[in-house]
Amino acid sequence: MTESRYRGRFAPSPTGPLHFGSLVTAVASFLEARSHGGTWLVRIEDLDPLRESPEATGQILASLGAHGLHSDEPVRFQSACHARYRKVIELLLDQGLAYRCACSRRQLKEHGGRHPDHCRQGHAPNDGRPFAVRFALEDEQSEWRDQLLGPQSQTVHAELDDPVILRKEGFYAYQLAVVADDIDQGITHVVRGSDLLDMTAQQQQIYRSLGARPPHWMHIPVILNAQGQKLSKQNHAPALDDRIAKANLEQALAALGQNLRLLSGAPDIDTLLSRATANWSPERIHLTAR
Repeated sequence: MTESRYRGRFAPSPTGPLHFGSLVTAVASFLEARSHGGTWLVRIEDLDPLRESPEATGQILASLGAHGLHSDEPVRFQSACHARYRKVIELLLDQGLAYRCACSRRQLKEHGGRHPDHCRQGHAPNDGRPFAVRFALEDEQSEWRDQLLGPQSQTVHAELDDPVILRKEGFYAYQLAVVADDIDQGITHVVRGSDLLDMTAQQQQIYRSLGARPPHWMHIPVILNAQGQKLSKQNHAPALDDRIAKANLEQALAALGQNLRLLSGAPDIDTLLSRATANWSPERIHLTAR
């Protein structure tokens, strides 16, 4: 794979405005793409209207723009991709790679993660209960090399770990949509938080089931708050102050372990990002969260 084909992305969920932890991930993915002469895309993962804020998408895009982080192609909204997700699910169902499941969490827990109605064998009851669709994993010891963390190995258990790809409420699930969009957009490299590392083996199977090669992965440490929790909207992380975008970027670069001496004196955001790209060193990222 040549560097000229590098295609990366940043894909926030619009559950609130951009916060510092998200900015760190956005900056890392942006600089990794730019340093390879690649393409950097923004995708809004607006799959769950029950959790989304009506103002969040505009706030996120405004913050990215204020920080000089501009998508190289039109921003993609997952809410506009439902027809394609439906076709992917139909394909997986037709090939026996997915199955309908009406089991509750309580039922699965009581049966050690197994499906009491043998959903995997196509015996989900047709009694009017709402059902989810799950991807049928294969038992596997998945191994790959993370571009920051090095060799990785995860065990995947068929049935016990089968991820939901269509929720009972009718919403398309992250595990399906993220893979379908990465394939459709030709994403070759993914830079994301290490809190998503445990999903990687499952996603690699979904990529392969759709005839696609999984991307290269780089999982960076998540930023923690004063209580040691992941900095997130759920934990009330404050919104970025776009009025001090340059200072925010400098703080993000410091969190990524970059050499600030080489970046000092940049008069504006564009110059700072240009210098940061020229001196981008992912090996300087500390492997412990801060």
